[in-house]
Amino acid sequence: MRINSDDMAVFVAVIDSGTLSAAATQLGQTTSGVSRALSRLEEKLATSLLTRTTRRMVLTEEGKLFLEKARAVLIAMDEAEESIQLRRQKLAGRLRIDAASPFMLHCIVPHVAQFRAMYPDITLELTSNDQIIDLLEHRTDIAIRMGPLQDSTLRARALRASPRHLLASPEYLQRYGTPANVEDLAQHQLLGFSQYDAGNVWPLRHNGGEHLAISPSLIASSGETLRQLALYGQGIACLADFMTREDIAAGRLKHILTHAYNGDDQQIHAVYYRNTQLTQRISCFLAFLQEAL
Repeated sequence: MRINSDDMAVFVAVIDSGTLSAAATQLGQTTSGVSRALSRLEEKLATSLLTRTTRRMVLTEEGKLFLEKARAVLIAMDEAEESIQLRRQKLAGRLRIDAASPFMLHCIVPHVAQFRAMYPDITLELTSNDQIIDLLEHRTDIAIRMGPLQDSTLRARALRASPRHLLASPEYLQRYGTPANVEDLAQHQLLGFSQYDAGNVWPLRHNGGEHLAISPSLIASSGETLRQLALYGQGIACLADFMTREDIAAGRLKHILTHAYNGDDQQIHAVYYRNTQLTQRISCFLAFLQEAL
């Protein structure tokens, strides 16, 4: 027999609430009904998910594995239902979005007009912080974050992965020459981040490993500032594809050391707290942005 989502929801509720009776209250069921649902689930899976004593319940190894999968299934079902509801309902209200200035300028601002035309009753409030912010403290609904995620209390949706390019202006290369290998970078002006250490670890293979930690000769807090410095011939920068694609196509910036790139693309996520009053606005914006990107 196949398991069903109702039994999975009962199982997750029991774990989250800690007791059968608390789960029953949460779900609006009887304690005996919750107990039967758990037994039915274990029977269908042919394994024990919980070890029950008079004082507490402990997850078995199989229970731990199933809990993780069950949560993912239930979240996916919620999101699928929300996506259908988005087509039927008129969305309204304020949506506060924060992103580092390069992403805001190159990936969000160009699509704002289309989003506002599609959802005229949603009021966007856009802010740019180049450092990681506390969403609650800054009253932010969605934040765009680059690189590995650290805060496990937030929900996250992967938006895309962006290659990083080593770039310099034609003027800089004419003045200082083009490095032929990674070791040559020691003789060049390198542009780096002042408060973002991961941005100063470049995705370059060399004799010492798969990544190169640089010591910048000129630093800035914003990737957009580094882009402008590179355009003005102040040095070599390692910048995301989404913010430099047009510069490369127009010849304002030139690729350097492409043969040494290790393929370590920068992951981009949207992070947010799950809030039932905001869920649909968040879902519609993230779906829109993901398609636009």
